[in-house]
Amino acid sequence: MSNNWQSMGAAELGRGIDAGEIDPVTLAEHFLDAIDAHDLGPLIYARTMRTRTLAEAQAAAARARSGLRFGPLDGVPVSWKDLFDTAAVATEAGSALLAGRTPAQDAEVLRRATLRGSVCLGKTHMSELAFSGLGLNPITATPPCINDAGAVPGGSSSGAAASVAHGLAPMAMGSDTGGSVRIPAAWNDLVGLKTTPGLLPLTGVVPLAAKFDTIGPLARNVEDAALGFAMMAGIKAPDLRECSLNGVRLLSLRTVAQDDLRDAPRAAYENAVMRLETAGAHVSHAEIPQVADAMDLTGVLYATEAYGTWKDVIEDAPDKMFPEILARFRGGAQYSGPDYVAAWLALDRLRREYLAATARYDAVILPTAPNLPPNKARLETDSDYYVTENLLTLRNTRIGNLMGLAGLTLPTGVPSTGIMFLTPPNSEARLLRLGAAAEAALA
Repeated sequence: MSNNWQSMGAAELGRGIDAGEIDPVTLAEHFLDAIDAHDLGPLIYARTMRTRTLAEAQAAAARARSGLRFGPLDGVPVSWKDLFDTAAVATEAGSALLAGRTPAQDAEVLRRATLRGSVCLGKTHMSELAFSGLGLNPITATPPCINDAGAVPGGSSSGAAASVAHGLAPMAMGSDTGGSVRIPAAWNDLVGLKTTPGLLPLTGVVPLAAKFDTIGPLARNVEDAALGFAMMAGIKAPDLRECSLNGVRLLSLRTVAQDDLRDAPRAAYENAVMRLETAGAHVSHAEIPQVADAMDLTGVLYATEAYGTWKDVIEDAPDKMFPEILARFRGGAQYSGPDYVAAWLALDRLRREYLAATARYDAVILPTAPNLPPNKARLETDSDYYVTENLLTLRNTRIGNLMGLAGLTLPTGVPSTGIMFLTPPNSEARLLRLGAAAEAALA
């Protein structure tokens, strides 16, 4: 049975543990050995945590034998992006600036997951300080894309996506500031959940832009994403039974989101929308001007906060950074304090107007990424290509971050393309039920 474990979802493995068919220790050892044996393992994992992994698995096994499991993911291994603090284990956020940084305690969401029986496999590689949607990191490692060995995997939760897509973790935890869960999920044919800002605590999470930073799972299916979210939130997972698209009202966003789509993402999105309609959804198509207005604020909001957060550390040793990432951070220096405050006042107004304009719909839908994974070698040598592809990659996902929404990307069935569902803040349970129904329609 162990030969199938690497293709199984987290919930499915949890059910095997519950039935006494899977031993958590054997399961953990299997994944650790698979990581060590895999040619791409060092490009996916910054470090594994064998001692901790096996200790947690042993405790899970004892609970399983006693019929005292803490929940459906008790004993299931999970990978964690290398910006979640891990006690006494290096957390470096993909940056040479933080080399050797070793926190004293776990991030709060990891602590919660551990208390619910999750087994921590290790830390996955990521874009440098999480400030890129491409997943390219010449400083530490660039994980592989499941569909194209010569392409980047999407970022910044690049190793997180690769760990699941390549069968080296049943589930991964990542972060999303402008698309960093949803882009790598889409490009690696996974489900990715972006949570509402502030819903999951950022304590012990290396920041990029804290007002936009969010945490979410990358998984094989919506059920796993729901369980991973609930585990970090400390709540019961949403009930995904009897979900249906009958009568569901969806708004296909035209503003910005469907400009300059490459051929494959466009065709995949249109086909996915057709299948949602066949399953009973009512799809309208409309412009929302507030989206374009919010996009105009991106530079001042993101770059200013990111550079303000990291300026002193960066300028102490700028030569340690990949030049493209360095330039992106330094872009925040051009804005003043009044510019930043005025931009936030404008965004708060635009958020209210967006929610009013979309209130009659169950979700807004759009292509997750306008492009396919770009070529890694060209990104490393062609600065214009890097800038153009990075901005295009994050364009659609950033809409959800700017508007403060919950977001879910699902595979369309066409490799490295996704369809995204956006719902109002704190609507994760409704979003996941909608996602479960859509997943069935898209299967």
